Amino acid sequence: MIATPLETATLPPGIRSRFVRGVNGLDIHILEAGYAPAGRPLVLLLHGFPEIAYSWRKVMPALAEAGFHAVAPDQRGYGRTTGWSPDFDTDLRPWRTLNAVRDALGLVAALGHRSIHAVVGNDFGAGIAAWCALVRPDVFRSLALMTPFGGPPDLPFATDGKEPAPPATPTIHEALAALPRPRKHYQWYYATRPANAQIMHCRQGVHNFLRAYYHHKSADWKGNKPHRLAGWTAEELAKMPTYYIMDLFDDMPAAVGKEMPSAAEIAANQWLTEAELAVYAGEWQRTGFQGGLNWYRSRTSGTFEGELQLFAGRTIDVPSIFIGGMSDWGIYQTPGAFERTQEVCTRMVSCQLLDGAGHWVQQEQAEQVIPLLLDFLRQQAAA
Repeated sequence: MIATPLETATLPPGIRSRFVRGVNGLDIHILEAGYAPAGRPLVLLLHGFPEIAYSWRKVMPALAEAGFHAVAPDQRGYGRTTGWSPDFDTDLRPWRTLNAVRDALGLVAALGHRSIHAVVGNDFGAGIAAWCALVRPDVFRSLALMTPFGGPPDLPFATDGKEPAPPATPTIHEALAALPRPRKHYQWYYATRPANAQIMHCRQGVHNFLRAYYHHKSADWKGNKPHRLAGWTAEELAKMPTYYIMDLFDDMPAAVGKEMPSAAEIAANQWLTEAELAVYAGEWQRTGFQGGLNWYRSRTSGTFEGELQLFAGRTIDVPSIFIGGMSDWGIYQTPGAFERTQEVCTRMVSCQLLDGAGHWVQQEQAEQVIPLLLDFLRQQAAA
């Protein structure tokens, strides 16, 4: 793949698009604001799925105006960053969590920094941001999360002389499929071979798929009334909307297509206009979705959990903040993860859930996110 910078006309004033070459095998495409004068404190912004660096466009100018150098990369598998394989059958080792941390660390180093002011993440990017702060707190000196992080996986303890626990039966996937309304978990759907083609060639087209997907997970969809779940059981998980716990025989375009917003709702949307959505759609139509989906394949396979257990029991001890959407089911999709985040982050200074925001909080309610984030960043600068 050969990529060029994002067209200036699609970007807010003050944001530029360029490449940082030769980072952990990648040519990383970044959006940046506040890049002059040199030497400003760096804030790294990490996106999720199905997003790209462009998802931070509403936050970056405010960070720049406040004196920070804001950098948002297209992560491995996304957007205009190149050097990764778009194939389903590719080696999954580059999609290991710790390799994503290496990507972030390499980018920071390439930009000429020994440490940065903060790393900020939403969705998949929140998990990477959290691991950055956990593994290299000397580099990533503060952390802002917009999606929970449950901490590193536990290492089996006091097992000597004991028989291994038998696998759970039925599995959670068997239990979901056996419900009166048969269901399946979206992450395991995204890990399947057909997922990319089903999205790329869906009946409604990529643009309208993304419109429905973003709408369905936002505060605009009035069915989003999240609450804590009692546990990791099929009956509890099935209380979530179908963008997380899908009907068994649906693909994702079918699942979200049932909640496609009306023409009037689309016209009224100010946080994601049709012109802005066209930027996302154009990028995904060009690259396909498999790069982003490979992160789900890596995670659900369990293959690389052993290396993450090296950090079992470790906490995140840099100053941190949580900013989420009150209408975001992502806060509760893994029972206990939201509470665990506040334990793992031992210096959590604030935990805010914003009205009028779902999963895409930095886009849906940028005017609320910006002052909270700036207050946090300024407090850390003063300290």
